[in-house]
Formats: sequence, structure tokens, C-alpha cells
Amino acid sequence: MVVTRQRDEGLLALDEALDALAEFDARKSRMVELRFFGGLSVEETAEALDVSVETVHRDWRLAKSWLQCRLRGERFQ
Repeated sequence: MVVTRQRDEGLLALDEALDALAEFDARKSRMVELRFFGGLSVEETAEALDVSVETVHRDWRLAKSWLQCRLRGERFQ
């Protein structure tokens, strides 16, 4: 394992964007964490959040769009 003091600006920007997403919609932020970082499937995420599979699909699409806009410095509409 290599440890470095250099920061990955992309990861920092993603972390800030996820914090902002949590303010916008906490469930969508949690869903991104479960899917992206936790590696959960759609079905596992739905069970963990006590929502339907369709809701996870819908939230995933919106969260990805929201994060892409945020990382590009655009406003989500």
C-alpha cells in the first residue's frame, strides 16, 4: 500500500458534491454511497433504504445527473 500526502482533487470535489447532494436530498446521497462506495446492487440498496427497486433506479438517474451538474459547476434544473 502506498500512502501519499497529495490530494486527489477529483475525490475532494466528489465528496463536496455528495455533501451538497445530502442537503438537497439525503436519501439520494445515501443511495449513491451504498451503490458507488458500498458496491450494493439495486435490489440490496432498495432493501437497505426500504424503497422499491423502481425508486432506486429513478433516484440513481437523478443523483447522477445532479452530481454531474455540480461537478461541472452548473446549476441543476
